[in-house]
Amino acid sequence: MKMTEIPSRVVLSGASGMLGGSLRRALAALGTPTLQLVRSETAAQGQLPWNPAATRAVADPGALEGCAAAIHLSGANVAGQRWTAAYRREMMASRVDSTRALATLLAGLRTPPQALLVASAVGYYGDRGDELLDETSLPGKGFFADLCRQWEAAAQPAVEAGIRVVHLRFGVVLGPGPGALARMLPIFRLGLGGRLGSGRQWMSWISVEDAMRALLFVLETPSLAGPVNLTAPSPVTNADFTRLLARQLRRPAFLPAPAFALRLALGQMADEALLASTRAVPSRLLVEGFRFAHPTVDKALAAALE
Repeated sequence: MKMTEIPSRVVLSGASGMLGGSLRRALAALGTPTLQLVRSETAAQGQLPWNPAATRAVADPGALEGCAAAIHLSGANVAGQRWTAAYRREMMASRVDSTRALATLLAGLRTPPQALLVASAVGYYGDRGDELLDETSLPGKGFFADLCRQWEAAAQPAVEAGIRVVHLRFGVVLGPGPGALARMLPIFRLGLGGRLGSGRQWMSWISVEDAMRALLFVLETPSLAGPVNLTAPSPVTNADFTRLLARQLRRPAFLPAPAFALRLALGQMADEALLASTRAVPSRLLVEGFRFAHPTVDKALAAALE
């Protein structure tokens, strides 16, 4: 990749997460400063307090002038708890409302940034069985698919201002530190892991290293706008993922979690996040020439568990 085309200054939200932290360090290594949006009344150097729910999301919008790009990665966690009515509202606000607030803020600048990259998810496609999905596929059905559709639509003020907007449809990000893999490891290390439901549902995933590299690639590729799947080119079924993770850990994995038990414990989240089948591939990244460091899940797991 040509690192010389990375913008000179990048606005970043969600910098404290696994992917945001990796991206911030990668940009720093390239000599690219970041201005981190933080939900705090006080801020350290290189940080800017913001409140997307307020009438003025940022007290001094002028602090954003001169930034060539913005990357919006923050949002309430999807998996790990029941989607109660209150939590659905939190998910919606943390994604849709914050995206609209940031897009509106950037669109109102005297010199808007050249690009806005906004996190989305392959949940946009919904539960689609064995269907092979790329960026031209239609949205699916259900709460999560509708959330993703509204999430992407919320960036429209930036599009109308002439900013190149990219919707980053992430698969499950595999890497060390907090994230999906960290929640699985304690159970699997005890030899108590197993497939979810039938295990036949497809899982779209990407290593944290490739996700970070793909973000930089998107930043420096002006032809990429609109949806971009941030997934590896080889999605796997949940049963295959379970088998490969157990093999990496040298542990058995023979205790499946029945679908009815997952639904009983987690409700709607089980059906739309754990049991849904989404076989998404990164067509646009591949067409543009992006090369994956971890194209297969066994390589991604080996790297994450080093």
